Amino acid sequence: MNRHRAMKTSRLEAFSDGVLAIIITIMVLELKAPHGDAMSDLAPLLPAFMSYVLSFLYIGIYWNNHHHMLQTTESVSGGILWANLHLLFWLSLFPVSTAWMGENHFASLPTALYGAILLMAAIAYWMLQRTLISVQGGDSLLARAVGRDMKGKSSPLIYLVSIPLAFVSPWISLFLYLFVALMWLVPDRRIERAMTD
Repeated sequence: MNRHRAMKTSRLEAFSDGVLAIIITIMVLELKAPHGDAMSDLAPLLPAFMSYVLSFLYIGIYWNNHHHMLQTTESVSGGILWANLHLLFWLSLFPVSTAWMGENHFASLPTALYGAILLMAAIAYWMLQRTLISVQGGDSLLARAVGRDMKGKSSPLIYLVSIPLAFVSPWISLFLYLFVALMWLVPDRRIERAMTD
């Protein structure tokens, strides 16, 4: 990799890291301190805190896997820049959807909207992945590492099921959101394996 390409890739990573850091900062600023000094005063804040933890987990997963994916990238095109911005747009909606869901104690509509944003972020991540592969070629390191991408294909399907389920039981939807997060908690080892082959 020549220096010019490395600089372009590092700028993309640095910009993305900065946006994700701002997203986390906004989310934590939405957490309110309790008005009293007793343990019971923490109870009303529990839904907001649980929403924050779930969203923090998702942002961390995207940051980790985004970093691993860009490690395979040798050049950055205009299409890659726009696909990356598309992903960051959906991730930037996490703070408002997180706050709405937490403040309304996981009501059906906020929980469904949260799932819709998770779905769009997953689609945007897939589009970025496909754009990277189209630039680098079907025999690229990333293409070999991704393979059939069962996790990437199953996640949007789970979100699609979770969104309408929020109007039946928001807790089922939340469980499914957490299930997908736990599937992705470990960084994508397919890329790590492909890089060491």
